[in-house]
Amino acid sequence: MRTLVTQQFTPNLLEDVSEMLSFDFMRYAFLAGTVLAILAGLVGYFIVLRNLVFATEALSHMTFTGALGAAIVGTEPMLGLYGATTLVALGMGALGPRVRARDVEVGTVLAWILGMGVLFLSLYTSKSGTSNSSIGVTYLFGSIFGLEIKQAQQVAVVGVLAIVVLLAVARPLLFASIDPDVAAARGVPVRTLSAVFLVLVAISVAEAVPAVGALLSSALLITPAAIAQRLVARPFVALLLSALLALAFTWVGLTIGFYAPYPVSFIISALAFVTYVLVVIWQRLRI
Repeated sequence: MRTLVTQQFTPNLLEDVSEMLSFDFMRYAFLAGTVLAILAGLVGYFIVLRNLVFATEALSHMTFTGALGAAIVGTEPMLGLYGATTLVALGMGALGPRVRARDVEVGTVLAWILGMGVLFLSLYTSKSGTSNSSIGVTYLFGSIFGLEIKQAQQVAVVGVLAIVVLLAVARPLLFASIDPDVAAARGVPVRTLSAVFLVLVAISVAEAVPAVGALLSSALLITPAAIAQRLVARPFVALLLSALLALAFTWVGLTIGFYAPYPVSFIISALAFVTYVLVVIWQRLRI
């Protein structure tokens, strides 16, 4: 777990990095944060391209409800987090491309998910006592500095596997995202790709929870991709830029969080938001 540290920047950058990485919790945070940032950046590009931002928001709230549900029945919260989110993603995948236009249905599911989360939180705190009520805060807002080595390794392994799968289907997924009708006519399994992608979204959302929590996971999934699409027209270049931006926000956020007494989730989301605003302003000034 994280210990209380009070550090200051020095002119020697290498010494600062060495000092920062001498703490176990920082090494675990960088291990998990690096993998989940790359995954979020890659998946986020397709989320924005396929207009699935609202559906992704619903999945992010499912992580909170799933983790608390697992805690209530006495199983590992991360199992409930991944399992429940993946099941909802498969349900959305059954709608195929129509999920983009099902705002009312997705909104209804989102409201139900939030209500279930509040119920589960109430049941859990009543069952376990107020001393354990911090679990709800942990999954809502994230606690990447509180990761243990096994948790960090789990995040890294799952994230790497998801990255490999995404890269394997990236080209047909891009084709199906840009023009699904033509892709289907060319023999591309559009519906299957949609379901696989939504499962990858679910995994990415679950991966982001330790860093930025359920409420702010979209900051890491959506904002880098939105910036990349504004700056780059070529799809695969934008895909790479989205991953690099997510990685940069995470690394800088972890570094600032080591020195400043602010939540890392806030820092990462603030960096992403400010960067997006600056890009928008810069583009409008050029017109």
